[in-house]
Amino acid sequence: MRIIFFGTPDFAVATLQALVEHGFDVCAVVTAPDRPAGRGMKIQMSAVKKYALSQHIPVLQPEKLKAEDFVATLRSYQADVQVVVAFRMLPEIVWNMPPQGTINLHASLLPQYRGAAPINWAIIRGESITGVTTFRLQHAIDTGNILLQESVPIEPTDTAGTLHDKLMVVGAQLMVKTMEGIASNTLVEIPQQQLEDAKTAPKLYTETCQINWHQTGEVIHCFVRGLSPYPAAFSMLHAKKIKIFSVHIETMSHSDAVGSVLTDHKTFLKYACVDGYVSILEMQLEGKTRMMIADFLRGYQVSTK
Repeated sequence: MRIIFFGTPDFAVATLQALVEHGFDVCAVVTAPDRPAGRGMKIQMSAVKKYALSQHIPVLQPEKLKAEDFVATLRSYQADVQVVVAFRMLPEIVWNMPPQGTINLHASLLPQYRGAAPINWAIIRGESITGVTTFRLQHAIDTGNILLQESVPIEPTDTAGTLHDKLMVVGAQLMVKTMEGIASNTLVEIPQQQLEDAKTAPKLYTETCQINWHQTGEVIHCFVRGLSPYPAAFSMLHAKKIKIFSVHIETMSHSDAVGSVLTDHKTFLKYACVDGYVSILEMQLEGKTRMMIADFLRGYQVSTK
């Protein structure tokens, strides 16, 4: 089969690489335009583009997915199927183009956690299991017929970063199986159930990431893990924002005001929550580098008044 691949970040590269290494004919790649990034704001190409160029695969980088010249170029490749991994929403004129349709890889067990940030929200909400799903694109986002799924346990120590890497590998192999099934016409499509209590995974914004200390330590722990390392949970310290990447919880009764800060100025800094304390293990003060809490305390005087 001739495949056109749509994707941008590292998560998508694993699937593209797996398809190439399994001998599929990836005739073109569509990825985001080069953008300024990093401290120097130098123009950077996407991770998918870098890999595609290394494999001598033609790369398309449209600003507008409905542009006539882009649609015409896409059609000229005469692909049998399109694969989408971590890319923006496609218009119908694009996803409905190939005879075998367009197949998406989603980092959840659909219909649970439809949306832009399924890995983060699964951990934030304290799930013990998640997975990956391949499905056919249709009009409503993340609602098409399911092709294949595979479950992945969420370990108590997992962060969004570690779970991302696990799902990236499992998802890549699942897409290979999906393409093999489409090629052999052996897949059975399953319409998604419309669950009234289905959990969603909306896009994360800055205000989403602020820690609410008026919660239990366990809820806060899951919140921090689910946002680590990116975009990172945060709180305020002396009117400055601190990103928090890992914590340790101490469950106990206390009389301290919720949200108050306690420290010995050497080894620990902790916030009071409703059922104990949340000790910060690794953090980053705005304008500074990420560091362990003992290193931070050696160079910063914390007031607890």
